[in-house]
Formats: sequence, structure tokens, C-alpha cells
Amino acid sequence: MTFVLQTVPCLADNYAYLIHDPATGTTACIDVPDAAPILAALSQRGWALDHILLTHHHDDHIQGVADLKSATGAQVWGAKADAHRLPALDHALVEGDAVQIGTETGQVLDVSGHTIGHIAFHFPDSKLVFTADSLMALGCGRLFEGTPAQMWGSLGKLAALPDDTLVCSGHDYLGGNGAFALSLTPNDPALLARMDQVAANRATGAPQAVTALGLERATNPFLRAADPAYRAAVGLADLSPADAFAALRGQKDRF
Repeated sequence: MTFVLQTVPCLADNYAYLIHDPATGTTACIDVPDAAPILAALSQRGWALDHILLTHHHDDHIQGVADLKSATGAQVWGAKADAHRLPALDHALVEGDAVQIGTETGQVLDVSGHTIGHIAFHFPDSKLVFTADSLMALGCGRLFEGTPAQMWGSLGKLAALPDDTLVCSGHDYLGGNGAFALSLTPNDPALLARMDQVAANRATGAPQAVTALGLERATNPFLRAADPAYRAAVGLADLSPADAFAALRGQKDRF
């Protein structure tokens, strides 16, 4: 891993992330739910913040940007399509753009669905992808603006990354997400093992929102819509993967 990764709990169940390149001293923050805990983490590490990377416009991901930028002078990066709803951007991004953080180059992915203009940041050398409210631990974001087809396409982009990619999502919703997953396949060994680990992590206070993509592919109901055996197990055998995803997202909304 090129970067040092620091997970920063914010608000009730949000996470911000700091990535630091030891070779250059460059540091970036992904999303800013609240400036205070991020500034505390920077101070504890002795890092100076250079960049703020924003995934989407919801207040619980951007409301601390003004204070953090004022304190650090960091440059703000975000989606060009969402610029009218984001804090003032120094760099407006579209899918395929490169984001240089120290010695590592990240790629911008359009992962619209939760919102239109939601982006993710993939750093392949460090095997990290910052997905916020698109792909989440054992779940995916509610579709506030996009269509199920859009979100399914977005999840497909993320699911195509290597299994050892660490997915850094924006919230700890594992309680509700896990309960929903178990309601669909209550005897699934991989899912049961994962929920045992979730309980153990909860007892120790370990962060829960960073997971391996391979684990998500094996246990996340929304990614498993691509698997014919899973669709059959949950009574959706006659549906296409995209339609099965839409059905599962609807069930989760009513759960």
C-alpha cells in the first residue's frame, strides 16, 4: 500500500478518510461530515492537509468543508455534474479523470444512483476505493435521485475491481444491512460468519465501514444479484440481474 489510511468516525455513523503518502507528505481527506474530528486526526498524526475529495452533495458528507478548508487551505475536488450543490470546487471532475495524491494516481468513477453526480475515487496501487453512499458495507445507498438501472451500472463498475480492493464506505449501517441480508438467506455460512465478525468488531469499537470487495461480492445482497444461484435462493430466478437488484432494493426500502 502506497498510502497510510486513517479512518475518522464523524457524527453518529459517518466516516471520513485520510490518505497520506509518506514519500511526499501529501495528505487528502475524502468527505467532510465534520471538521473537528478530522483536524484532531491530522494533528495527532502530524499531517498537513493538501486535498479534500468530495463524493456527493449530501450535507452529512460536506458540511464541514468550509471549516476544514479555512483551517488547512486544502484544495477541494468534486464532481462537475454536482458542482452547483457542492462547496466551491478548485477542481471539477468527470468520470475517467485522474486525481494525483503524492506519488499515486487515482481514478474518478461515476457511481450515480444514490444521487446524480455521485463519484467514487479508486486508487489501484493502494487497493482502495472510496465509495461513500454507493456501494456500502453489506448494502448500497437508497436511490434518492437515480434509477435502479443507474445504480446497478454503478455497482457493476465497482464489482469489477479486484477482490482485494478495500471498499471505504460512508456509513456504518451494518446492523440494518446485516439484518436484511439474513432475512433473505438466514443459513448462509459466509454471511453468518461475517455477522459474527461484525458483532466482535462492535464489541471492540473497531471501524466497520472498510471491507474487502471480495467479501462484499460474497455476502452483499445487492452485488449478489449478479449470481443466478443467489437469485434462485431468494425467489428471483426469473429476473435479470438488473431487475433482481431493483427488486432487492425495493425490499430493503420496505424492510
